[in-house]
Amino acid sequence: MWKWETDQEAKAVIVIIHGAMEHHGRYGWLIEMWRSAGYHVVMGDLPGQGMTSRSMRGHIESFEEYLIEVKDWIQAAYQFELPVFVIGHSMGGLVAVRLLQESHVNLAGVILSSPCLGLMNYPNKSVDLLSYGLNKVAPSVKFPSGLSINMATRNAEVREIDSNDSLYITKVSVRWYRELINAMKHAHQELDKMPDYPLLVMQAGDDQIVDKRAVKKWFTELSLSEMHYKEWAKCYHELYNEPEREEIFEYSKSFIESRLKTLGYIV
Repeated sequence: MWKWETDQEAKAVIVIIHGAMEHHGRYGWLIEMWRSAGYHVVMGDLPGQGMTSRSMRGHIESFEEYLIEVKDWIQAAYQFELPVFVIGHSMGGLVAVRLLQESHVNLAGVILSSPCLGLMNYPNKSVDLLSYGLNKVAPSVKFPSGLSINMATRNAEVREIDSNDSLYITKVSVRWYRELINAMKHAHQELDKMPDYPLLVMQAGDDQIVDKRAVKKWFTELSLSEMHYKEWAKCYHELYNEPEREEIFEYSKSFIESRLKTLGYIV
C-alpha cells in the first residue's frame, strides 16, 4: 500500500482500487490529478497482481483476499480523519461492490468506473464446464486471459507503455476465473445489501471487456438515496486512460465536491 499526500490543505481521501491484470503503477496520472486538486490518495496492488507476488501472479484462493486487502487501505485512509471516497475500476469496482455488500465501512461516496458486473466474452460451454473440474483438482492452472491492451483503451501513449510493462498479467488461474464469476453473481443477487452511500457509476460506451448492459441492469435495480449513472460514448473500458480522461476526471471531482458540500465541508 502507498499514500500520496497533497501539498494543499486536504479536502478528503481517495482510495483507488485497480482492475484485473494491472497494478497501481498504471494510475500515476490519476493519482497526481487528485493530489493536485487537494486530495490525499491511498492505493496498493491487489493480491496476485503488480508487486504483491511474482510466483502466484494471476491467482487467488478466494475473492475474499481482495476484500481483506482493500479494507486495510480504507483503514489507512481513516487515519487522515477526513471523508473517505472509494474509486473502483473494472474488477476493482466489483471488489468495491462486494466489500460494501459484505462489510461495514464508513465512506462519504463511491465511484465505479466500468465495474466488472458482466463480461462481454465468456468461455464457451465446454471450457466453462472444464473449469469447474479443474477448480477442484488443479485450481492454480493458468490460461490466457483473452484480453489485450488494445481492447482497454484508445490512448496510443498508454498502449505503448503497457506493451512494455512486465507487471501486466496475461494469464489467470482457473480458481481466479471461478471466483470472479461467483463474485459477479453475488453482486447482482445481493443488491439489498448495498449501503445507502452516494454512488456514481461511469460506464464506457464502447466497452469491449465489461458488458455495459449488465452494469446498467445492476444500477437500475438499486435503491439508494443518491445515485448517478453516466455513460461516456465512444470510450473504451479504461475511462481514466482515455483521450477524454481530463473531462472524465472533472466529472468525478464534481461528484465528490458536491458530496463534500453536502457534508458541510468548504470546497
